[in-house]
Amino acid sequence: MDSSPPLTAEELLSLLRSRWQASYDLQLVQRRGRLYLQVMWAYLEQQSFPLSADVYTAKLDQMAGLLNGLGVAAQVRRWLQTTADKPRLGRALGLPLELPPERASEFLL
Repeated sequence: MDSSPPLTAEELLSLLRSRWQASYDLQLVQRRGRLYLQVMWAYLEQQSFPLSADVYTAKLDQMAGLLNGLGVAAQVRRWLQTTADKPRLGRALGLPLELPPERASEFLL
């Protein structure tokens, strides 16, 4: 299990802004029996972004809770600090999450 401190919405926001100077949207996606954290190309500072700042913060809070519950906080933290890629229009970045075996069966069928 992940022994690092839990992620918070504030830390996720800080990691996104320090890496890309933007508050990108995050999503969990299941594909081909794997779970991925995706950094989407849309971000809060865009005029066309569909979420308000409050809704975006609530979504980040929920995402932090999910990532902590999956036991992948350290993976996500390390990846957001080190990835050299950048989300581009129409192309999200994806981190294949390495779930602890006891958690994987709960999420992947």
